[in-house]
Amino acid sequence: MCGIAGWVDLDLDLSHKLSDADAMVRTMACRGPDAAGVRADTHAILGHRRLSIIDLEGGAQPMAEPPEATAGPSVVLSYSGEVYNFRELREQLRSHGHVFRTRSDTEVVLRAYLQWGPDFVDRLNGMFGFALWDARAERLLLVRDRLGVKPVYFARLGGGVLFGSEPKAILAHPDFSAAVDARGLADLLGLMKTPGSTPYRGIEEVPPGCVVTLDRKGLRVTRYWRLRRVPHTDDAETSARTVRDILEDTVTRQMVTDVPLCALLSGGLDSSLLTALAAGVESRRGGARVRSFAVDFTGHDSDFRTSEFRPERDSPYALEAARHIGTDHRVIELAADELTADDARDAVLRAHDLPLSFGDVDTSLHLLFRGIRRHSTVALSGESADEVFGGYLWFHDPAAIRSATFPWLSRMQLIPPELLAPDFRAATRFEEYRADGYRQALGEVEHLPEDDDRERRMREISHLNLTRWLPTLLDRKDRLSMATGLEVRVPFCDHRLVEYVYNTPWDVKTPGGDPKGLLKRAASGLVPDSVLRRRKSPYPTTANLLYEKDLRGRIQALLARPTAPVFQVVDAAGLARLLERPEGYFDTQLRRNGMETALNLDAWMRRYEVALA
Repeated sequence: MCGIAGWVDLDLDLSHKLSDADAMVRTMACRGPDAAGVRADTHAILGHRRLSIIDLEGGAQPMAEPPEATAGPSVVLSYSGEVYNFRELREQLRSHGHVFRTRSDTEVVLRAYLQWGPDFVDRLNGMFGFALWDARAERLLLVRDRLGVKPVYFARLGGGVLFGSEPKAILAHPDFSAAVDARGLADLLGLMKTPGSTPYRGIEEVPPGCVVTLDRKGLRVTRYWRLRRVPHTDDAETSARTVRDILEDTVTRQMVTDVPLCALLSGGLDSSLLTALAAGVESRRGGARVRSFAVDFTGHDSDFRTSEFRPERDSPYALEAARHIGTDHRVIELAADELTADDARDAVLRAHDLPLSFGDVDTSLHLLFRGIRRHSTVALSGESADEVFGGYLWFHDPAAIRSATFPWLSRMQLIPPELLAPDFRAATRFEEYRADGYRQALGEVEHLPEDDDRERRMREISHLNLTRWLPTLLDRKDRLSMATGLEVRVPFCDHRLVEYVYNTPWDVKTPGGDPKGLLKRAASGLVPDSVLRRRKSPYPTTANLLYEKDLRGRIQALLARPTAPVFQVVDAAGLARLLERPEGYFDTQLRRNGMETALNLDAWMRRYEVALA
């Protein structure tokens, strides 16, 4: 897992622009603390920062073929991610005569391109975002995995593009400045994540499942994967067995590493199942117990308050699952002052490059990942199981299902529309813009003639979650983990599993209305019965009044600066009214989101010197 950055321009000689490219690469040091490299020719500079995971000695990048810079035009790869079927691909390539210098999956990706050309991406199973420069054809490929687990950003400049794993790489180039597209900001604040867009004017994101190609014909975006609707003929028992088989294969593949690996274990169904499967893999290998980690808050046993959104604490279930599975379990406990520390909040902002934060959820995730990194370099996460298997409350809320908008907005918003400044709301047509985005997203969904109205609607809800909600969570996971040099792998994002479950009828996926019933059936016998019966409980947030007190104090300080740039976006009067709520009201992340977003917007606009266009 690594960070990439670079610059390609078919009309310029970039051989004297290495200092500009070096500045871009340096911003990726958090993603790749182990090594750095740059490779340049006349029209291309590719840079790389490495987090060594596989073939620690032999996987240096950028990687080129031929490797000698003096041997003529070469193909150069700057690669971030993991290809989990690299061993099978390596054997196929050997049968075609390829001789490998390393054990790395990077070389497999490079030689796969040399063998099969641009269509090689269809053969890759994994999470990846990479740049490949073919000097022979004067062609740049920017490639992103199917679900968008790994990011790639790019910006057009002159006759070429700047690119990087995060916006900060592009923003470090001296010819690029941070201006914000108000509509892009509305996209972010509306929690709708339009594929390919960012709030920064001129910066685009390679959409999931797409390849961006730059050559003498121009720049174009090509989609190589999308969610397709195909018939599902397996019965419930066969479906559950298939899900388990795919997950067992996926976890086995994703445990290939030359560095310490662990599992994130919250005590929920998703993380417990993955941890159990990982323990089984280690047992068959004759390895040590799997190490697992959970997060908790100091005093949470007394502060916690039950609610429909979060009915119970994680800790008892995580401990029970750890004992049942037999892991080496550790709890990272966070105190209130750690969550309110300025440096922690600033670290989250720098990781995101955007005002996209869910407050103490993001801060605690960052601190959790930082704590785990002291012991492990790779972690398995249950992220995306709710989107794939229909686990969220909004999948089962008739009002949310009927509503003509994104279903998660019935439960959470980054900022309520009424808290936006009237001028910003009018200029962006915020509600209309969000409605247009919803209609656009629905237009991507395929149906079969035999699908009845209920099946069609639930497939739409699933599609919306996978293409408009999941990317936000994957971005958060990527930025906050990679900011600490931790690689987090997400087995539930294996495209084979996503395709299979997406096409499974709703009544098989959630038999009798049981959320994630199909996954529970697949997990039977692997996790404690209490975990199978447990209600959905999201990532924990602190209920400590010290956190609320700190948040109120920050809002008061912000309101004391009436000329703050954030008030171009946020309504100061509406923000002030939030402070009239009684003490204890802001005991959950859902109620705090509006204030957290206002603070993040202000910090972002000041730190990044953002001009609102």
